Amino acid sequence: MLESATTPPISAPQNSRSERLTPQLQSGPDTTGQLTAHGTLSIVCGVVKCERRNSNPSRSSADRADRWHGQVVRQRMEGDNRAMHELPPPTERNDVDAAAHARALYLDLVRRSLLDAVYLHPELIPVAPTGRLKRAVISLVERRGMKLVRQRDFDPERRAEGRGWPYHAHTMIGEKRLRNIQACVEDVIRADVPGDLIETGVWRGGAAIFMRAVLKAHDISDRTVWAADSFRGLPPPNPDRYPADAGANLHEYEELAVPLEEVRDNFNRYGLLDGQVEFLEGWFRDTLPTAPIEELAVMRLDGDYYESTWDALSSLYPKLSSGGYVIVDDYQRIEACQAAVDDFRREYAITEQLETVDWSAVFWRKR
Repeated sequence: MLESATTPPISAPQNSRSERLTPQLQSGPDTTGQLTAHGTLSIVCGVVKCERRNSNPSRSSADRADRWHGQVVRQRMEGDNRAMHELPPPTERNDVDAAAHARALYLDLVRRSLLDAVYLHPELIPVAPTGRLKRAVISLVERRGMKLVRQRDFDPERRAEGRGWPYHAHTMIGEKRLRNIQACVEDVIRADVPGDLIETGVWRGGAAIFMRAVLKAHDISDRTVWAADSFRGLPPPNPDRYPADAGANLHEYEELAVPLEEVRDNFNRYGLLDGQVEFLEGWFRDTLPTAPIEELAVMRLDGDYYESTWDALSSLYPKLSSGGYVIVDDYQRIEACQAAVDDFRREYAITEQLETVDWSAVFWRKR
């Protein structure tokens, strides 16, 4: 989830469409369905493709879809948590609209799956190792191959808000933060902002998996998703160098230590482990300054500590393209993280407005 580094000074920054569509779809074992009046719709590995029957669809329909896609992006940026199919659709159907609708359905399913919000299992909450007695009991139970948990009914609002550490879900960040990722990635695709995508502090990989899913849904093959993590939990704080981290104890939580092999397997479960995914294993102070990344379009930070947040910003922000996005997961929840962001923005005269995602995360767009 974390990490740190002394980096050279950097200069201040310079300056899908979708619709509600219910075609008559006849699907067979080849996963290709017949779309009446519009053409053939196929979904292969999450990539939506349409073969047009009419090679000259109405330009006005495409324009309407373009305008509506812009509305979707704006509403996602503003934290609108409604499903895409609840937004007003274009008035005419064509194959472009159908492809965007299928893309939206695919990403919605991936999002729900990452949140473990499909089957609505009762939640199993690991008992936190707070206090000497609890730590002793937990250690004793785990030595016998068991896990000490408490059960709670599935709470869709809590899961959507990204509160708590879910037992089965591949991400803990919630619905709004996943939608924010989608909005940022789709915006840099639409605006042709150059660069790769990165998350620093990936836990079980859910947010990075979703980044890759968005690229897959849009058939983007020239961007890489980087997943940076120690894959063994958080480092012990260094309060002498970073006083804001004094007293932090997240390194004591084994639930935050997810091995690289497990994260790779999670990517593979979604069919998204391929050559467009790269892993940076180690403390941020060791991996990020020399990471072989040329340009970034979206950088998402989830390192919790001052040290790890500063390391990610100082190493990666100079590589962020104009028009790219910085997302900070813990800014409104962890004071040390907020202090690192504020100090960095102040030191490098970054004045772009911070936008709120939800109760925890913020983001800004680099000019």
